[in-house]
Amino acid sequence: MAFTNQRGRTQTSLAEINVTPLVDVMLVLLVIFMVTAPILQTGIDVNLPKTKETKVEQPKPRSVVISIDKDGNTYLSTQSEAKPVKVNELPKLLQEKLGQSGERKVYVRGDGETPYRIIAYVLDLAKQAGAEVSLVTEPSVKK
Repeated sequence: MAFTNQRGRTQTSLAEINVTPLVDVMLVLLVIFMVTAPILQTGIDVNLPKTKETKVEQPKPRSVVISIDKDGNTYLSTQSEAKPVKVNELPKLLQEKLGQSGERKVYVRGDGETPYRIIAYVLDLAKQAGAEVSLVTEPSVKK
C-alpha cells in the first residue's frame, strides 16, 4: 500500500509480518509441554510397592500402562490420557491399544495396598489379550 506524505514523496508501508514474537511464544509453549508431559504420564496416584532387586526400565512414551489404585479401580493409560475402565472391558481395550501402538508390552502399576487377587486378575486379563506384562515397582532406599 503506497501513500504520499506532506512533501509529496511516495512511501510504502511495511507489509512484512514480525516473526520474532511468534517464535518467542512457540518456544515458551514448547518448554511448558516438555515439562508437563512426564507429569501427565503418571497422573494416577499409586503407592508402588518397594523392592530391593529391580531392573530399572522406563516405560516408553507410547507404552500402555494399567494402573490399579488401593480401592481396586483400574485405569488404562496411553501417552497423555488416563481413563478409568471396567475390568471386564480390559481385554478388548488392550487389544485395540496394542494394535494401534504396535507394542506388545504392558506395564502394570499396582498400589501396595491393593489386594493381590485384583492384581492377579488384571495380569491374567492382560495375558489373555496377548500382552507381555511387566510389573512396575519402586526401588527401596538403601541406608
